[in-house]
Amino acid sequence: MGLPLSPRISDLNSGTDARTTAAQSVLTLTRVALAAPSLPEGLTPTLEHLVSHTAAVGAAYFQAGDQRRLAYHVRAATGDLPQTPGMAAIAAHGLPAGLPLLLALEAGAHPLFFDDTARDEASAGFPELGVCSLAAAPVCTADGTLLGAFLMHTFEPHAWTADEAALFSMVASTIAALAGRLVAEEHTTQARGAAEAFALEAVAAREAALRALGLALEVRDGETQGHTDRVCALALRLAERFGLKEDAVQALRWGAYLHDIGKLAIPDAVLLKPGRLNAQEWAIMQMHVSEGHRLAETLGFLPLAALAVITQHHERWDGGGYPRGLREQEISLGARIFAVCDVFDALTSERPYKAAWTREAALAELQVQAGQQFDPGVVRAFVAVLTAQSLATPA
Repeated sequence: MGLPLSPRISDLNSGTDARTTAAQSVLTLTRVALAAPSLPEGLTPTLEHLVSHTAAVGAAYFQAGDQRRLAYHVRAATGDLPQTPGMAAIAAHGLPAGLPLLLALEAGAHPLFFDDTARDEASAGFPELGVCSLAAAPVCTADGTLLGAFLMHTFEPHAWTADEAALFSMVASTIAALAGRLVAEEHTTQARGAAEAFALEAVAAREAALRALGLALEVRDGETQGHTDRVCALALRLAERFGLKEDAVQALRWGAYLHDIGKLAIPDAVLLKPGRLNAQEWAIMQMHVSEGHRLAETLGFLPLAALAVITQHHERWDGGGYPRGLREQEISLGARIFAVCDVFDALTSERPYKAAWTREAALAELQVQAGQQFDPGVVRAFVAVLTAQSLATPA
C-alpha cells in the first residue's frame, strides 16, 4: 500500500487518553512528513497539531542558515507570533546562535519547558519578545550539532502539563529525524550525485523515525525503558550469526522497532490492566497484531519481511501461537529471531508485576521452550551468542 498523496491531520484517530493520542499523532505526522515535497510542507502540520492540542498560541521551526550556524531562521510557523520589534528583527535576521536557549538545547539535546520565561536564564531574551512561556526541542545531526529547533509559546505564563510535555516531546523527537532528512534533501538536490545522496538520507530518516516511533510506543504501553533498543541490538547480533544480508537485517530492525505498534488500538483498560486478562480481554489484546499490520502498512515503505516481524512474532514453533497458528518454517526467520530476543529481554527486565530474572534463569527458560514456543536453532544460536559475550567480558 502506497503513501496517500495528500495525508491530512484529520486522518488522526482520537485516542482514549493523552498517551494514546500522542502516539497516534506521531504515526500520522510521520506519514505526512515522509510524503512532503518540501521542508515547510513537511513540518507545518506538526506545528499546527501542537498548537491545536496544547495551550500554545503559536509554534515555529527555526533552522541554521548555513554551515557556520551564525543564526537560525524561521522555516515554518503557524498560529500567533509576537507583534514586537524584536520579533520583526528575528523574522528578518533569525535567532542569533549565541542565544542562551540555543546553547542549552545543543548542550542537553532534549526538550526544554519554561513556564515563565522571565524566571530562567536559558530563556533570556524571550520576555522582551512578548513570549511568556516556551517549549523548545532540538533537531541535531548525528554528531550532536544543533541543526534547528521546534518552539511553541504562549503570551501569558503557563505551566506546561504532563500531557502537553508528553505530546511535544514525543512528536518533536520523531519529526526531528524527518526534519533532518528534508534539510539534507534541500542541500543535495543541487549537488552532483544528488539522487544517491538523497536516497541515503531518506533511508537514514526512515530509520531514525521508526526508532523514535518505537521509543514512543514504549511510553504508550508502559514498556521498560530501553526495551526497543536492547531487543534490536540482540536481534542484530543473531542476524549476523545467521549471515542475513543487509536488506534482511534492515527489515528485521524496522520490524523490531514497530513490533507492538498495534497496541495503539488497544484500550487502556486492557493494555494497562495490572492483573490477569479475562478471555474477552485477551481476545482484544491479540488484535494488536492485525492492527499493527494495518498501521505499519500505512507508512507505505516497510518491506514484507519487516511486516512479517510485526504480524508473526507471537506465532509459536509448535503452531500454538496467534494470529494464524503458523508453525516451524512457516514463520519468517526474522520473526523467529525477534521472538526469542523479545522474550529474553522481557524476562530479564523488572516489571511492576515481577522481578527481573537472572540471565542464567532466562536462558534456561528459553531452552525449555525450544521446540515448543521457539525455533530450537534460533535458541541454540542465541545461547551461543550470549555465552560468547559472557566469556569475552572480564569479570
